[in-house]
Amino acid sequence: MTTQRLGVIMNGVTGRMGLNQHLIRSIIAIRNQGGVLLSNGDRIMPDPVLVGRDAAKVERLAKQVSLERWTTDLDRALSNRNDTVFFDAATTQARPGLLTKAINAGKHVYCEKPIATNLEEAVAVVKLADARGVKHGTVQDKLFLPGLKKLAFLRDSGFFGRMLSVRGEFGYWVFEGDWQEAQRPSWNYRSEDGGGIILDMVCHWRYVLDNLFGEVESVTCLGTTDIPQRWDEKGRKYRATADDSAYATFRLKGGVIAHINMSWATRVYRDDLVAFQVDGTHGSAVAGLTDCMIQARAATPRPVWNPDEKRLHDFYADWQKLPENAAHDNGFKEQWEMFIRYLCEDAPYKYTLLEGAKGVQLAECALQSWRERRWIDIAPIKL
Repeated sequence: MTTQRLGVIMNGVTGRMGLNQHLIRSIIAIRNQGGVLLSNGDRIMPDPVLVGRDAAKVERLAKQVSLERWTTDLDRALSNRNDTVFFDAATTQARPGLLTKAINAGKHVYCEKPIATNLEEAVAVVKLADARGVKHGTVQDKLFLPGLKKLAFLRDSGFFGRMLSVRGEFGYWVFEGDWQEAQRPSWNYRSEDGGGIILDMVCHWRYVLDNLFGEVESVTCLGTTDIPQRWDEKGRKYRATADDSAYATFRLKGGVIAHINMSWATRVYRDDLVAFQVDGTHGSAVAGLTDCMIQARAATPRPVWNPDEKRLHDFYADWQKLPENAAHDNGFKEQWEMFIRYLCEDAPYKYTLLEGAKGVQLAECALQSWRERRWIDIAPIKL
C-alpha cells in the first residue's frame, strides 16, 4: 500500500462556501484522515495550493490551515504540471473563463455550481472538457444531505407507493447590510454580476428533482425582487437588480408535480432552512438537512374540518422520526472523495459538468418562464 500525492489548485476558497465546505471540511479533513482510500488499498493525499487575488488574505488563510502553498498568480499555478486538478468556487460569471483556461492547461476540473450564467457558455465548457479528454465534476451537495439521503432510502424501499407530489420550502432572511451585516456577498443581488436566487438555487433543484423524484420535463416560475436596495461589504448602498425570491412548479417524468418556494427575504418557521414534503399513495415524508419524519398510510389520522372550534389535535405527534441507522459524513467531503476516486481509479461518477449544464438550463428556462409568463418545456441538451 502506498500514498500518492494529488496536486489540487483551489481557487475561490477565501469565500464562505469555498473556505468552510471545500477547504476546511473537505480537503483539510481528508488530509487529516490520511487521504482517500482506493479499492486496491492505496491512498490519495490531496496537496492543495490556494489561489486568490488578495495576497495577505490568502497567506493568512494558508497559515490558518497549516498549508505552505499559496499564490495570487493563477496562470503560474496552472502551468505547474505536478498539480493536475483545478477547483473553482469563486463568482459564477468568471467560472466559464476559468474552467476554459484550466481545461486548456490540461487540468481535470471540479467546480461549484452554477457552472455558468447561461446554457451556451455551460455547454461550451462541457464540449471543451470532453474534447480535451479531461475528467470533470460539478458539486451536487444537496444529494449528500442526510435528510435527502433518507428520502432516497424511503423511495427505494417502496415506502411512498406511487409518488404524487413534492413541496419544497427554502430560504431565510438575508440582512440588508445597513443595520446588520449581510450573510451573503453583494453580487448575489445584482443581475449584472451573475446574481439572483433563480440562477443560484434552481441549479440545485434540477439535480435534486432529477435524482430523487423524476427528471424535470417542464417548469413555470415567478421571480420577485423583494428588497430593492441593499448595502455592500464596504457599507455602500446599491440597487438590488436580481431576484431574491422565486416560486417554481415543475412537472416531472412519471407524473410527479413538484413546487418549490425559495427566498432570501423570509423568516424561518419550520424545522430547517430547507424542507421537502413528499406525498405518496402509501406514505408521506418531510425531510430537512438532517432529519426525516414519516407517516405511513395505515397511521394516517382522519382530520375533520371545523373552523368553529379551536384545534386540539397535535398533527405533529402523528409523525414518526426515521431512525438513524447509518452514519453520514459531510456531504461536500463525501463528493470530493468520490471525485478523487473517479480521477485515480476511474470509479463510477455521474456528477459531471453535463449535470451542471442541466442545472443552468433549468434556471434559464425558469427565467424565461418568468419573462413570458408561461410553461417552458425542458429539451435534452445536445453536445
